[in-house]
Amino acid sequence: MEKKDKQQEKNVDRYSVKEEGRKPEIVILDGYTENPGDLSWDGFRALGELTVYDRTPRENVEEIVKRIGNAEIICTNKTPITEEILRRVPSVRYIGVLATGYNVVDVQAAARRGIPVTNIPDYGTMAVAQYTIAMLLELCNRIGHHDRVVHEGRWTSARDFCFWDYPLMELAGKTMGIIGYGRIGQETARLARAFGMKILACRRRPVRPAKEDDQCRYVSMDELLAESDVISLHCPLFPETEGLINRQTIARMKDGVILLNTARGPLINEKDLAEALDCGKVYGTAVDVVSTEPIQADNPLLRAKNCLITPHVAWASRESRQRLMDTAVANLQAFLDGKPVHVVNL
Repeated sequence: MEKKDKQQEKNVDRYSVKEEGRKPEIVILDGYTENPGDLSWDGFRALGELTVYDRTPRENVEEIVKRIGNAEIICTNKTPITEEILRRVPSVRYIGVLATGYNVVDVQAAARRGIPVTNIPDYGTMAVAQYTIAMLLELCNRIGHHDRVVHEGRWTSARDFCFWDYPLMELAGKTMGIIGYGRIGQETARLARAFGMKILACRRRPVRPAKEDDQCRYVSMDELLAESDVISLHCPLFPETEGLINRQTIARMKDGVILLNTARGPLINEKDLAEALDCGKVYGTAVDVVSTEPIQADNPLLRAKNCLITPHVAWASRESRQRLMDTAVANLQAFLDGKPVHVVNL
């Protein structure tokens, strides 16, 4: 570890911006989703000469290179930074990813050039956990649907004092299986337990018995799939987790299970899930992420029964985005001070 830290300091010292009397050029390639106008970029402006683009065409390498220009500092959310791009923008000394996931950057190519890549590891925990529970409650109560049909006049013309179009479900006593028991998974579990749910947790790292109690147990994937009434995905996307939810794993679930995904779209084989929804094996699904974003018109989940889809907004509360902004600025300040933090590649 000490050797790695010394090498990191050597690389950072080589590429730090320390010229007197001149602030570094900072380019934010796709700032709109982080800040559509309700936050301030002043933290970045205090550290350099700032240019913010709302959006940059992801497939247009020439435009990406042009916009980076001679900047030393670049920040990106979804605009890809490939080895080809890095080769053509030799001025770049730091890459800040405005998100937790950093697969949009060729981190190895950056490392070979001594360019630190930083991410924002913990900004949306509360927002995503709250959103996960909100999706579950919507599937159990269908408040949006019933509000809509009341406004359309159905209650006015009803013969009885009440009606409902979907089964209404209580969560107390049911079991939530959480795949990926990191910060967000644990916060989701805390909220679910407030409704009287029991928790089954499955994670890649070794089990920590100290976190187990009568309402939360670590189990194998097979046990989680077989015993959960609700399954919520909070794991990262790796080659071994891609397509984790598929025809085979769905077959091992309870009939009538509810599936939630606020993690990554490709964790689910969407065709297999759509078939399971249509035949009733899966009672309902709520997803905030899909395999290709924005969602494509031929995505099978768009036509599946009892499937709620929202446009990747679980992370996007104002409070969450402000934390992201604050951490991104702090990451850059730490780099400029020669003491980088949240570096994922050096």
